[in-house]
Amino acid sequence: MYRVALRYGLALPNGPTPSSLPRPDAAGGGNGKKGGAVLAVVIPTLNAAAGLSRALESLAPGRERIAEIVVADGGSTDGTRAVAEAGGARVVRAPRGRGGQLRAGAAATSAPRLLVLHADSRLGPGWPEALPEDGRAGWFRLCLDDPAPAARRVERLANWRARRLALPYGDQGLVLPRALYDAVGGYRDMPLMEDVDLVRRIGRRRLAELDAEITTSAARYRRDGYWRRPLRNLACLSLYFAGVAPERILRLYE
Repeated sequence: MYRVALRYGLALPNGPTPSSLPRPDAAGGGNGKKGGAVLAVVIPTLNAAAGLSRALESLAPGRERIAEIVVADGGSTDGTRAVAEAGGARVVRAPRGRGGQLRAGAAATSAPRLLVLHADSRLGPGWPEALPEDGRAGWFRLCLDDPAPAARRVERLANWRARRLALPYGDQGLVLPRALYDAVGGYRDMPLMEDVDLVRRIGRRRLAELDAEITTSAARYRRDGYWRRPLRNLACLSLYFAGVAPERILRLYE
């Protein structure tokens, strides 16, 4: 994993009370300035070569804190593996399905903290300083790579949802101590809603908004429309809360 340094110069139920949270020193909850390389970055991919290099490059400001980068690939045929390896990542193969891929990726790492990042997302330059220091999990404020006013509306709604309902989606990133990840059971083998499923088990009191941004591709919104895509996402979330199997919801999502 020293390849990283060479390459880059490198929710709805509440959880326990804050007093029961893992200690930062025990769970890798500090900001990494004194603890050295404490982060394991996990990125799920499926034919993600076009955006993966930018996601990897965005990790550069935190190069001293990253112990390992794992790309959990679900069977890409577009050169994703080559891009990942060129960027200093180790590739692990997993059956297609983001939940299972993330579970496999996390299991392939050993650093005391996890940083989950989508392949079409890029962390803002100040992300290392924003990492939580109190043992909680954290998510980043969403930005879309589109100057359209409609994109700002989607950003506001997404960040409101994460802040008020404690439901950050995967494209907002997630940082958490491994001890907390293990305590709640980690990612489940789900093709969709794996992010919502995990943060609900983490609970509102163990989730924090981080003072940094993450920029995510707006390709789906441009393709499907800035009204239709959010409404479809809301329909998927509603079906999930109604108990519909994620496998069935996936057909609507795609």
